[in-house]
Amino acid sequence: MMRSNRKLSLTQIAILMVFGSVIVRLLTLGMYPLMDTTEARYGEMARIMFETGNWITPMFDYDVPFWGKPPLFTWLSAAGFEMMGVNEFAARVPHLVIGCLALVLTWLLAAKYRSKNEAWLATAIVASTAAFIVISGAVMTDTALTLGITLSMVSFWLSWQQKSPVWGYLFFAGLAIGMLAKGPLTLVLVGISLVMWLLPEQRWKRIPSCLPWKGGIALFLAISLPWYLLAESKTPGFLNYFIIGEHIKRFVVSGWEGDLYGSAHDEVRGTIWLFWFLAALPWAPVLIYQVGRLFKKGEEGVQTTNGYTCYLWCWMISPMLLFTLAGNILPSYVMPGLPALGLLIAAYHTQNNLSEKVFKVGFITPALLVVVALLLQFNLTGKEVEKGLLAQWETQAEKASSELVYIRKRPFSAQFYSSGEAKFLSESLVEALKDQTKPTFYVIEKKHINKGFMWNKKRCELRAESKRRQLVLCQGSAS
Repeated sequence: MMRSNRKLSLTQIAILMVFGSVIVRLLTLGMYPLMDTTEARYGEMARIMFETGNWITPMFDYDVPFWGKPPLFTWLSAAGFEMMGVNEFAARVPHLVIGCLALVLTWLLAAKYRSKNEAWLATAIVASTAAFIVISGAVMTDTALTLGITLSMVSFWLSWQQKSPVWGYLFFAGLAIGMLAKGPLTLVLVGISLVMWLLPEQRWKRIPSCLPWKGGIALFLAISLPWYLLAESKTPGFLNYFIIGEHIKRFVVSGWEGDLYGSAHDEVRGTIWLFWFLAALPWAPVLIYQVGRLFKKGEEGVQTTNGYTCYLWCWMISPMLLFTLAGNILPSYVMPGLPALGLLIAAYHTQNNLSEKVFKVGFITPALLVVVALLLQFNLTGKEVEKGLLAQWETQAEKASSELVYIRKRPFSAQFYSSGEAKFLSESLVEALKDQTKPTFYVIEKKHINKGFMWNKKRCELRAESKRRQLVLCQGSAS
């Protein structure tokens, strides 16, 4: 019997990487809890939306509207709960579907304008970046924003090249998706990208004819404006907080204290570029090497005769340019530029081939994701959520006739995994016991117990504990 020694081609490797990354992410979606703070917070908002049927205003708590973001991320997870019940997989899988649509758009741009081989390579690179493979399966706002921006940037290029009204209308549809995902930030990022590309070589002169402006703007408003009007009418003050606070003060004022829903981040100016390098691993060093090699050979590394690679550069770096002087940033902010990273590396490879061995590095991220998911599943990291402790609370015989109260700090995962039953008290347990009249389960951090916040052991009984907290049942006072 003859043995086949046929090697996989680079395109076959890329296809395997695309589907392998997506399948691994799909299989890990339900392996670990919703993580504090972002995932658990947004997951709880979606759970409240699902429970209350209020699909207009995301709620930070039952009586507290959330003005920090538009509702698309909440709609996605709440729709998952409608179809599959309230669980981690249902919360995350709609976001992965959105991420896959962004991959499809990446493939379409390269396939229509370059070649299918290049399209598969570009898509594989995007799918296996550290940020994309993690965030696309997380309950966050950034995947939907990335879809909107990717749709707009892909559509603009194809409309520019093919003069197609369909792609022109899809450009405005992408802006509308972004407006419902994260707001005017979408217009700013797409605007930065296009202005940088249109200014050279007087490309801007084609602007009046390159897009269906009247119909496109009408489509954009028809998709995005109704929700903004409904949100303001339902909770007046939303537009002022969201437009001025979230889109100006959040990024201009370091350590902004106007955040109604948490603490602002305060990073060193320029940190966004480090975030990009880490988010783009393992591919960031490959792109840097490619550009260096092109310039060393005297070839053009940024501009081409048709402006394609320049367009991709403008798209990729727009988040970093916008947030370079911002202190209140997160690593996920660079995600909208990752499709351009994949398209750039694939285009440069076509121009100047790299060894196929280089591209096998993309299999590292799916493998690492499985390891991290297993560590989170078995609580072997330092990042603890409340799922395990509250699973023990669910089994207590007194659960139905008592309250659940977190002392001093209530993580968002406590709200989600208690189905909204967990209440919060800022005072010590000793103070809480003075006013307690009925049986209550208290959850208190062990570090507070060590500081002298000891319960009355005649009234209270330890029922369960985690690494960080203890669950105590205290009977009501006799009075």
